[in-house]
Amino acid sequence: MARPPFRAAAARLRPRRPRAPLATLGAAPRPWIRALGLLAVVVLGAWLGLLAVGSVRAPVGPMDTTMTLRPSVSGGTKINVSPLGALRLDSHHAPVRLDVDVDQLDPERSQALVKHPERLSGLQDEVTGDVAAGTRELAVRSCVAVVTGATALGLVVYRRPRRALAAGGLALALLAASGVSAYATWNPKSVLEPKFSGLLSSAPSVVGDARSIVTDFDVYQQELARLVTNVTKLYDATSTLPVYQPDPATIRVLHVSDIHLNPAAWHIVHSLVEQYEIDVIIDSGDTMDHGTAAENGFLDPARDLGAPYVWVRGNHDSQATQDYLKKLKNVHVLDEGSAVDVAGLRVAGTGDPQFTPDRVRPRGGEAAELRAGRELASALRAQQRAGTPVDIAVTHDPTAARETDGAVPLVLAGHVHHRVNELLPQGTRLKVEGSTGGGGLRAVQNEKPEKVRASVLYMDRSTRHLQAWDEITLGGLGLTTAEVSRHLPEENLVKSTPSPSATTPSP
Repeated sequence: MARPPFRAAAARLRPRRPRAPLATLGAAPRPWIRALGLLAVVVLGAWLGLLAVGSVRAPVGPMDTTMTLRPSVSGGTKINVSPLGALRLDSHHAPVRLDVDVDQLDPERSQALVKHPERLSGLQDEVTGDVAAGTRELAVRSCVAVVTGATALGLVVYRRPRRALAAGGLALALLAASGVSAYATWNPKSVLEPKFSGLLSSAPSVVGDARSIVTDFDVYQQELARLVTNVTKLYDATSTLPVYQPDPATIRVLHVSDIHLNPAAWHIVHSLVEQYEIDVIIDSGDTMDHGTAAENGFLDPARDLGAPYVWVRGNHDSQATQDYLKKLKNVHVLDEGSAVDVAGLRVAGTGDPQFTPDRVRPRGGEAAELRAGRELASALRAQQRAGTPVDIAVTHDPTAARETDGAVPLVLAGHVHHRVNELLPQGTRLKVEGSTGGGGLRAVQNEKPEKVRASVLYMDRSTRHLQAWDEITLGGLGLTTAEVSRHLPEENLVKSTPSPSATTPSP
């Protein structure tokens, strides 16, 4: 039906809305893009809020500290102890990390402790309360900082109060979820395995000896309290460092391996022997690169390292290498299951059955390693029957080492240039060390320098069982970084009980 004339005229006079250009069709942001944008605003705003006002200055005993929450991928707790470095604790897994900066020792509070030493008996309780109060204040301030930062940035970006409030609410929800995640994954025993980075010479003073670490801590707050209490001992009026006093109840064994003709390794070993007051050094082989007689002079420093040197042959060490070491004073060469009593321990070992310095010559392969391992296990059982049980067995290849399972409490190896720690099915603990020489010439052949690795093993002097160990890692060529990581056997973590405070008077 045709329109009436007056309607047609009105339609022609009505102004038409301009059509949107074809290029703008579909330009509205998709929902997931808007959501990602909001999430980015929330995370950035929350981070800026934490940076601005998310720190709490809290007195902890005689020390002034700053506690801060920081965004993190792995979580955990970091305690910065200037000028020594930092202690890292795997305390929780969440997208936030707790940073505790030990700023300074308060002169008045520290002098009060010096003048009134009886107050030391209550220092741990005081520190526990200080840590708890600081943590509560930090939680409240962090909530305010996160919500304020996200809301402010949301208002700047969106210019809409509703969107800004949504950003603040989402930030609070994310912080709450992080708190729940931290609570669910809280590890109160994390301080038993701290990781220290910074000045290697001060690491033992901060980490402490194995026996005190096993027995002196129970729950996290008390552990952190004791930790901070021990840190205070690093400071006096002139901020001097104390002398490291090793526990006389432990035998300290330095495990090195795969030096591969790196002369810098001797200096590192000598330094560790002095710093940790090592009782015996055990080298699980590959001291050489080609095993030629021309290389033998490289071995001379082994006799002057300050501790007995126990050695087994690696696949880069020749019989000529072994014969030369046998002539050196203070060196004990083990092969074919032979044993030696040294530093209160009985150690037995065997050399690698293969000599493959150029990786071209025919080799016996895994079968040769398995056979050598079985022969070593047979020698260990014979020692047991004879009433002279072996405390530590040593091979070069882990394949041979695994064959000693059940015949010895602890077996050491090398060869693979990375660390392995494994409790074998029949109860023997296998510890494989990385390269103490940083891979030798491989350090300049590889794209990245190989790190220098060694470990200090703490053995109980009465039971001669492994109590704990420190993994020492240096940053390859140049040695620009140093890290010490404390580890305990699982059985010690289960059986450890807190001991009375060192400051509590004996009855």
